[in-house]
Amino acid sequence: MGKENLTTSFQKYFKIILADTPELRDEVYRIRYEVYCHELQYECPENYTGGLEKDVYDSRSYHCLLLHRPSKQFAGCVRLVYNDPDDQQSRLPFELKCTDHLYRPYADEVIPVRSSFGEISRLAVPANFRRRSVDAGSPIGDTSIPPLELQGQRRFPYIPLGLYLAAAAAGLELGLNSVFAMMEPRLARHLQRFGIVFQQAGDLIEHRGQRAAFYIDREGLSRHLKQPVRGLLDSIVSEIGTSLKTGT
Repeated sequence: MGKENLTTSFQKYFKIILADTPELRDEVYRIRYEVYCHELQYECPENYTGGLEKDVYDSRSYHCLLLHRPSKQFAGCVRLVYNDPDDQQSRLPFELKCTDHLYRPYADEVIPVRSSFGEISRLAVPANFRRRSVDAGSPIGDTSIPPLELQGQRRFPYIPLGLYLAAAAAGLELGLNSVFAMMEPRLARHLQRFGIVFQQAGDLIEHRGQRAAFYIDREGLSRHLKQPVRGLLDSIVSEIGTSLKTGT
């Protein structure tokens, strides 16, 4: 039997959904509450009402859910935060921690052009979809296991990469030139195997472990993305784009 096409295989098990209704956004906030407040204890549950973890950035974000088709459960969520075009003083979440630690080219050339970039943020995968006990301390689980080989070597980690591609697709459709993300260097290395090449944009800081701001722009994504993953991104862009154009 020949190898299954990556996009076809992904779509057999998962579906990216733009959370474009109050009900779907509540599903996002519920996942975040379970992961960030209870499972990992990053946030204090008493600070949130109704079992929903929300913050001030959610009103200027596009939120995506990953539906696991066989179980009809949501396997994760992510948001893309964009700058407020009417408020040049607004900041993105990573800037609260990283502004003083960014490397000069990013601080001097990227950050001043507020409309050109966004941030991939609040990616979370529920415990029953994270694969090994070693991943108990990570909101996204293991990035190196799963069900389909890519180019005969690495297996494709459907859930975290599917969510990163969903956020990237939203950014592409919004016309952003680049995005930042706070992440561990280990995750950046895993993503690089699939051609999603984030550049470290600042010093490592202590924020729920050793993390740094990472950066990827549109040209870099296009240049490095592995062909099978490019096909999956194209299909997600098509899905996200349709939802965005119908009123989100």
